[in-house]
Amino acid sequence: MAGSPRVGVLSLQGDVREHAALLEGLGAEVALVRRPGELEAVDGLVIPGGESSVIDKLSRLFGMQEPIRAAIRDGMPVLGTCAGLIMLADRLVDAIDGQESFGGLDVTVRRNAFGRQVESFEADLDVPALGGEPVHAAFIRGPVVESVGPAASVLASLDDGRVVAVEQGALLGLSFHPEITGETRFHRRFLDRVLARG
Repeated sequence: MAGSPRVGVLSLQGDVREHAALLEGLGAEVALVRRPGELEAVDGLVIPGGESSVIDKLSRLFGMQEPIRAAIRDGMPVLGTCAGLIMLADRLVDAIDGQESFGGLDVTVRRNAFGRQVESFEADLDVPALGGEPVHAAFIRGPVVESVGPAASVLASLDDGRVVAVEQGALLGLSFHPEITGETRFHRRFLDRVLARG
């Protein structure tokens, strides 16, 4: 792949602009992805925070569910934050009736594990894989990883042991919103994977 990595932000619902701005700031060429043809034109995908049940419904309505599942199976790098982590999980707890995910991460995720929006909080996380300073993370109605299967690995946990960042192959899932706090290292890690695959 020559030049800038070309990545997409799934733009069905959620905090799309913040991810796009952060990625562009890191030198990526960013496309907003709503339809299968737009997915085919990118080499990596970000699934933003938002409402996972709405993203699920709209992905089916726009014919995106199966193409995204196929891209994940094919090894496309994907970064999912908050609702995006839910969408990447193989197993969901407390999902609404009939809710589906794209899957790919060998984890069980509980939706809204930290309560309602008024119970949002920030925390500093030690993320050895990133090195350097702790990650300042913003949790807004975030999910939590309740169990991690053998195929996935833990990147970060809260002080109480709850897992909030995982990765598996080209997939990276976060309970929090690095795009809100200006934390760029996870997006850099994602872009490195996109470039390496090219």
